[in-house]
Amino acid sequence: MSDTRRTTATPSHDSHNAVVTGQFGPQASAYLTSANHAQGADLEQLASIARAHARAQVLDLGCGAGHVSFFTAPHVARVVAYDLSADMLGVVAGEAAKRGLKNIDTQLGAAESLPFDDASFDLVFSRYSAHHWADVGAALREMRRVLKPGGRVAICDVASTGQPLFDTYLQAVEVLRDTSHVRDYSTGEWLTMAAGAGFSAASVTPRTLELDFKTWTTRMRTPESMQVAIRALQTAMADSVREHFRIQDDGSFTLDTVTLELIAG
Repeated sequence: MSDTRRTTATPSHDSHNAVVTGQFGPQASAYLTSANHAQGADLEQLASIARAHARAQVLDLGCGAGHVSFFTAPHVARVVAYDLSADMLGVVAGEAAKRGLKNIDTQLGAAESLPFDDASFDLVFSRYSAHHWADVGAALREMRRVLKPGGRVAICDVASTGQPLFDTYLQAVEVLRDTSHVRDYSTGEWLTMAAGAGFSAASVTPRTLELDFKTWTTRMRTPESMQVAIRALQTAMADSVREHFRIQDDGSFTLDTVTLELIAG
């Protein structure tokens, strides 16, 4: 049964979304050229899914600078690049034109309230966006609503291990670096939320992501005081934390990530 009720934004969501747009708008071009965002095995995985659905209508949810859209557009009928930031969407539109990708459209909005009809898309992709969403459960329900029966979702994001000590450290450095951060979820949390929204899991692929500290903080314009706090926290944590995240002398480190493929029930 189709649920035509859209989730409406709350004042707290609106307040958080303002922080997100304030953080990312001025840095839109930096994300277009970011090596961490412009390449990776997870992008290749999404392109592979797209190739298997040649006539698909695709929603790139929280598209950022558009790398998912660029990787998938050559293989499908249409991609809608959707984001909170008008600046990001401007970058996407400009780069799509340069690449001759005429089947990419842009749309402004929040993940928790999608301005699309029920059963509008065959595929919904999201990469490194969900940890900024105010309400992931609401966003998943919206994805389920706009997907056709049997449609697929693929979500790529930084992942918590679920271990309390590691999780506390991870969330702390994330929000110090970027105040629009909400949460990196564990695979177990993702699967529970996905099941609650009407999805079953087709695959779960863990990976790791190496980050250069200077590049990571410069891209987000992290204030010097926050950078100092992150470095102090890295130094003060237990050896097990430094070993798990492979924290280097210059602050560079490794994050856990996960790509989930979900099927609409």
